[in-house]
Amino acid sequence: MAVTDFFAGEIATELLKQLVQTTRKSCLSKERALQLTRIIEDLQPIIREIQYSGVELLGHRQTQLDHFSRTLTDGLELSRKVLGTNRWNLYKNLQLTRKMEKLDKKINHFIQVPMQAHTLADVHHMRVETGERLDRIEGSARRLEQSLSEMRIGGGGWVGEALKQREETEAESDAFGSGVLSFGPSVEVGRRKVREMIRDSKDMGVIGICGIGGSGKTTLAKEVAKDDAIRNDFNGRVLFQTVSQSPNIDVLKKQIKAYIMGNEGVSPFDRVPQWNMQWRPEGIDNLGATRRKTLIVLDDVWSFSDLEPLVAISRTPGCTTLVVSRFKFPEVTTDTYEVELLREQEAMTLFCHSAFGQKSIPPGADKDLVKQVVNECKGLPLALKVIGASLRDQLPMFWVSARKRLARGEPISDSHGSKLLDRMAISVEHLKKKVKECFSDLGSFPEDTKIPLDVLINMWVEIHDIDEEEGFAIVVELSNKNLITLVKDVRAGEIYSSYFEVSVTQHDVLRDLALHLNNQEEVNKRKRLLMPRRENEFPKEWERNSGIPFDAQIVSVHTGKMDEMDWPRMEFPKAEVLILNFSSDSYFLPPFIENMPKLRALIVINHSTSNAVLRNFSVFSSLTKLRSLWLERVCVPHLSESTTPLNDMRKVFLVLCKINDSLDPSIVNLPQIFPRLSELTIDHCDDLLELPSSICLAQSLKSLSITNCHSLQSLPADLHNLSSLEILRMYACPNLRTLPPGICQLGCLKYLDISQCVNLMDLPKEIGNLEKLEKIDMRECAQIRGVPRSASLMKTLKTVICDEEVSWGWKDAVKPREDVLVQVADKCFSLDWLDD
Repeated sequence: MAVTDFFAGEIATELLKQLVQTTRKSCLSKERALQLTRIIEDLQPIIREIQYSGVELLGHRQTQLDHFSRTLTDGLELSRKVLGTNRWNLYKNLQLTRKMEKLDKKINHFIQVPMQAHTLADVHHMRVETGERLDRIEGSARRLEQSLSEMRIGGGGWVGEALKQREETEAESDAFGSGVLSFGPSVEVGRRKVREMIRDSKDMGVIGICGIGGSGKTTLAKEVAKDDAIRNDFNGRVLFQTVSQSPNIDVLKKQIKAYIMGNEGVSPFDRVPQWNMQWRPEGIDNLGATRRKTLIVLDDVWSFSDLEPLVAISRTPGCTTLVVSRFKFPEVTTDTYEVELLREQEAMTLFCHSAFGQKSIPPGADKDLVKQVVNECKGLPLALKVIGASLRDQLPMFWVSARKRLARGEPISDSHGSKLLDRMAISVEHLKKKVKECFSDLGSFPEDTKIPLDVLINMWVEIHDIDEEEGFAIVVELSNKNLITLVKDVRAGEIYSSYFEVSVTQHDVLRDLALHLNNQEEVNKRKRLLMPRRENEFPKEWERNSGIPFDAQIVSVHTGKMDEMDWPRMEFPKAEVLILNFSSDSYFLPPFIENMPKLRALIVINHSTSNAVLRNFSVFSSLTKLRSLWLERVCVPHLSESTTPLNDMRKVFLVLCKINDSLDPSIVNLPQIFPRLSELTIDHCDDLLELPSSICLAQSLKSLSITNCHSLQSLPADLHNLSSLEILRMYACPNLRTLPPGICQLGCLKYLDISQCVNLMDLPKEIGNLEKLEKIDMRECAQIRGVPRSASLMKTLKTVICDEEVSWGWKDAVKPREDVLVQVADKCFSLDWLDD
């Protein structure tokens, strides 16, 4: 055999071996490709999650991660090529096989070396950050404990901080002049035009402001009312009245008439001194006919039938009326200004203030995305504020989602009311479930009313399985997102008010949104069964479906006078909260209360000018689960000893009520009926001459508030029997002259409020025995000039709020201690609260 043949055979054999090996590799590479594809498909989502988590990585780590991500993408493509190649295409298979080997090495190297190093670095950073976070958590826990303590004993707490923040925002708005919230060219033009209309109108003229919901009508009207030129024209006499969809026309007429006659400091619910009723015009004797110039602003008017009697009462010499509404009323107005929506730059400024806390788009934000969201708000101030606040501190994906949702809407106008609500719904989409539920609950209350914060918190505690502290946090979150407005009662003064002096209000468009969200299901399936406005009769839709039990957890009714035959038979097996709003001097409680076995909170509010007599109070015997009762402007009914004990009752609120002898110990045994009562509030009850001694038998009582009871003259001597009492408020009881000595034996008392008890002569001598007292508020107690010596013994005392005259006595008493704040309160003589 020739040498050439030998070598040819060897070469052929070697080639055959290579062919077999390559073919085997090709087969194995397909299996490896399948396996690698599965690995890459598992790894890629994890890498993307890290890349787009919003957490900024160090530069070199981000570069390595990006490179590895591209390697995985290339590997996936390579695997697809291997799987799609013919097995007998040896050259191509060989090339792909080599690439597969290189890819396999790259992936293994990254997993075994850089990724391990990253893991060690992350563990180290985590240990450091965990230590820092634990320190922060510990600090937050201390601040949380302090906030909760302050809320409990009358401090500001979270709500106080939210109120302070809102006040600062409003002050900032005024300071900007052409600025952030209420001013700007559009509003300035509107103010100037309305001012000219008012000045050009004839005596007893009626001017209008109209615009769609959320366009800033009320803001403009308030700016007009505050305008220096307008106030000079009317000598500062400007009355601002909110009418709403369910107005009490009689009350409004009395308020307008009283203001025109010079009784502006008096509410229609109060007795007016005779000497003040005999009105005399300024500078005019009994024969004069000219009256003082007055501007009456009627805000949120919905119908001509409501407007007509109010305009009639204000058509007196010297009066001008400004009507603010979504509609025009050419029957009575001589001229109407239509509110313009915000221009592009104004809209951007307002949105950025809500979304970023500044007047322009901050560096690092996606300017195009921000501009797109702002443009979709169509210049509507309310939408800009609420949607901006809802996107604050959110990830880009939420912004993109909001922009897409807004882009699907139609142009904002009155003819697209539901579309407007759909736009506004974006603002609550990303709220936590319980926060969103609490927002929806706000539709349960009448529009344009101040909702007492304690009513709201109590309701949430009962139906959402949260505690009061979580309820406060939800209030603050809703306020921060501009979904509600916190209003501090001017009676409270400064930032030391407790949550009892704070109310919640809501723009009517946002209330409509809450109603809109509630009404998505069939009437019997709704979680909240709500009447949106006052009606003279029961809703027909409810009556038609009364044969089937309702699933509602909250039931809210708003009617006029109701008699027994006006109520249909209905069943509410799941109802936990019942809110009854009405306007009448007599009211028959609904018989279906007996069909509410789970009822835990009952709120009864009369909106008329006189106290209503409640009938059918015997239904209380069936409310064995009731925990909270709020009665407002009613005659408190008698609870006989035959009444079934309400063992679960914890809180009772009597506001603007006629007490009569309903709490007389000879008639009612309070501890027997309410054996676990922990909180009792009696406010603005003018027939309460002395605190019934039956209250002192309620040893479970932890909070007792007797406020604004102007006829109260004395407290029972056995007040010391309230051994569990922690909070005692005796605010604004001007006829109270002494505190019983037994008050010094309240060993658990933490907070004492005797502010504006103007005739209270002195503090008890043994006040130092209150060994757990943390705060005392005695502002505007003009008769108290000294501080008992025993005051120096109060080791837990932290805050004293008092007048300047007595502050020196307190400073001397606590002189050795540096942790006691003696706060001198500003004097407040305003009577504006009487208009509430």
